[in-house]
Amino acid sequence: MQKITRRTFVAQTLGASAFLAGCRAAPGGGRPTAADWVDLGESGVAVPRLAMGTGTHGWKKASDQTRLGREAFSRLVAHGVERGAAFIDAADLYGSHELVRHALRDGAISRDRVAILSKIWHSEAPEMVPSTDAVADVERFCREMGVDEIDVCLLHCVQDPAWPDQLERHRDGLSSLKERGLVRAVGCSCHTHASLRVAAEHPWVDVLLARINPHHKRMDEDASTEDVVQTLELARAAGKGVLGMKIFGCGDLTAPEQRRESLRLALGTGLMDAATIGFTAPEQIDDAMDRVDEVLVA
Repeated sequence: MQKITRRTFVAQTLGASAFLAGCRAAPGGGRPTAADWVDLGESGVAVPRLAMGTGTHGWKKASDQTRLGREAFSRLVAHGVERGAAFIDAADLYGSHELVRHALRDGAISRDRVAILSKIWHSEAPEMVPSTDAVADVERFCREMGVDEIDVCLLHCVQDPAWPDQLERHRDGLSSLKERGLVRAVGCSCHTHASLRVAAEHPWVDVLLARINPHHKRMDEDASTEDVVQTLELARAAGKGVLGMKIFGCGDLTAPEQRRESLRLALGTGLMDAATIGFTAPEQIDDAMDRVDEVLVA
């Protein structure tokens, strides 16, 4: 196979193939916007196109977002909801559940206006206790956030392609939670392409979260951006809900054109349903929402 340069790849991808061109349309056929709620694959869950991440530089129950403190965090998510980024990407690893609860309890946001995603930490890691019981953990997540259900719950930071067998107990637990109505959709966030490739076609997966940007910043080391794009196309063809992360390379992609390219690849081409970005200031939300609006109609 002839190797192509990143510049050629980006140009081809951002031209939008016939497959991608038909993937995204605004509800009712109107002009698409960043604030649209869209179907998350065939999961039965709808979410806004842009999620507010709560795990920038997150580890050991803390992140840039949680370090803002309760009041600033509530103001930030309230602004995001008002702008249409009414989708909160939380996780046990980030320690963001209680701040979500405060935002809901204080009236900064209302549960019926937001989609909520969280993740189960299952691996051995310094100063983190791995999950041994998905059911008990998700019940705790609901108590910590003060909610009756979680829209999407993912196995966090999956890396080994054998994860379906290794995490069978967690999968069974999440499936039982779906039956009980505590979780509406399940899946995994993938931190290797090998694990992502399995998730793209595994029947248990409703939703997958993948690292993706055209500059290959903070992405999977075992694959190129081109490889990830091809795998996400397979996932979409299989009816999976596809979410993107590391859209701006965890803050490495700062130039306006780099950010425009990244959003164009993630959302402007229909490669994925929605994307999560970690914001720490309202103006960052405004900028991203405006740029998504631009690429959706470009």
